[in-house]
Amino acid sequence: MNTPPSDVATPVVSDFYDRFPYPADPLQDGPPPGYNWRWCHDSVLAAVRGGLKAQDSNPGSIRILDAGCGTGVSTDYLCHLNSGAEILAVDISAGALDVARERLRRSGGADQVRSLRQEQCSLLDLQEEGRFDYINSVGVLHHLRDPLAGLKALGQRLAPQGLLHLFLYADAGRWEIHRTQQALELLDAGTGANGLMLGRELFSGLPETNRLRRTHEQRWALDTHADANFADMYLHPQETSYDLERLMALIEASGLYFAGFSNPSVWDPARLLKGELLSRAQSLPLADQWALVEQLDPDISHFEFFVSAQPVQPLLWDNDETLLQASGRRQPCLWGWPSNSMLGPDFEPISISDEELNLLRLVDENPEVPLGILSGTEKTVPLARDLMSKRLLLLEVGHGGSGGNA
Repeated sequence: MNTPPSDVATPVVSDFYDRFPYPADPLQDGPPPGYNWRWCHDSVLAAVRGGLKAQDSNPGSIRILDAGCGTGVSTDYLCHLNSGAEILAVDISAGALDVARERLRRSGGADQVRSLRQEQCSLLDLQEEGRFDYINSVGVLHHLRDPLAGLKALGQRLAPQGLLHLFLYADAGRWEIHRTQQALELLDAGTGANGLMLGRELFSGLPETNRLRRTHEQRWALDTHADANFADMYLHPQETSYDLERLMALIEASGLYFAGFSNPSVWDPARLLKGELLSRAQSLPLADQWALVEQLDPDISHFEFFVSAQPVQPLLWDNDETLLQASGRRQPCLWGWPSNSMLGPDFEPISISDEELNLLRLVDENPEVPLGILSGTEKTVPLARDLMSKRLLLLEVGHGGSGGNA
C-alpha cells in the first residue's frame, strides 16, 4: 500500500494531520467509554433495514472498513462492538495512525475481532481489498479534492447488501466557521503552530459582541479545546460543505442510494413545530419535510447518513404472527445493562418496566428462539413493539422465514 495516492491533494492533508493528529480523544486502558450504535453492525442493520436476517448471525463473516480512521477512535468502537469481525482501518496520516495503533493496543480492541489491520493509504486506493459489509467514513470525504470520486471509490468496495455510513459538513451551521477560516487565510495565518496561535488570538481579541466570537465561545470552544480539534475546524487546508439538495445530488451521481439519516430525530419537524404548522409539515413528502427542517434550523452543521449499494427494502413487523415468529436480540449499545434505568443507543436516559426487562433478559439468553415460543403470553406483542420503539429490541427473521417488506 505504498503506491502514490490517487488524490493529488492527499500529501497536503496528510502533512496537516501529521502535525495535528485528529481526533484528539485521550487514550485509555480498556474499552472506550459509552457506546455508539452507528459503529455496531447489528444495530445499523436494524435501524436501516428494520431488522436482521439469519445470514447476519455470523459475525465471523463480517468485513468492516474504517475509511479515514484518524487516531483510531472509530476503529476502537468498531472492534469492541463487532466481536469476531474482520476490520481494515486506513488513513493517509502516519502520525494519526501511530496514535491509532497505540489506542487499539491499550484498549485491547484488536483482541475482540478476528483480524485488525491498520494501514496508511488513501481510501481511493483500496481496489485490491475486496468488498465490505459495512464501511464507516466519518468526516473524510469533505476533505478530498474530489468528494464524488471518494464516494464512488467507497461504493465500489461495498458488498451487494452493504451499508456505508458518512458524515459530511453542512453549509448553514458552519457559517461562522467558514468566515473564520477565510479571515485566517486572508491574514496568512498558515496551517501550522503559528496559525493555531493566531486563530486563538483572533477569538480572544474580537469584540465580545462579535458574532464569530460569540458563536465560537457558546458552541465550539469546548469541542476545540484540544489544539488538534481547533486546527481541524479552523485551519484545515481543504474542505467542502453541502446543503441538502447538493448532498442528494452527490449521492445520486455516485450510483449509490440514500438509506436514511443516522440522526433521524434532527430531521423530524416535530422537533421545531407544533399545532397546525406541524400538521402541515407532516403532510409533506419526506424529502420536503427534511428541506423544511433545513430552512428552520440554520444550526445544523453536518449531515450524518447511510447509503447503500442497492435500494433498501425495509422489513416490516405490522403482522403480529410475523413478529412472534421472529427471534430477538437485545440492543448491544446499552450503558448499564441489565437495569430498569439505562443509557440507550444514543446515550439517552431510558426507563423500562420489569416486564420489559424480563423479556429482554429472555431474548439475551435465548437469541435463536422465536418470541412466540420464548414468551408466549398475550403481552408479548405489545411489550416487543414498545421495546422496538425504544430501539432496545432487534428482531431477526428466522431461517427460511421472511418479515413483511415495504
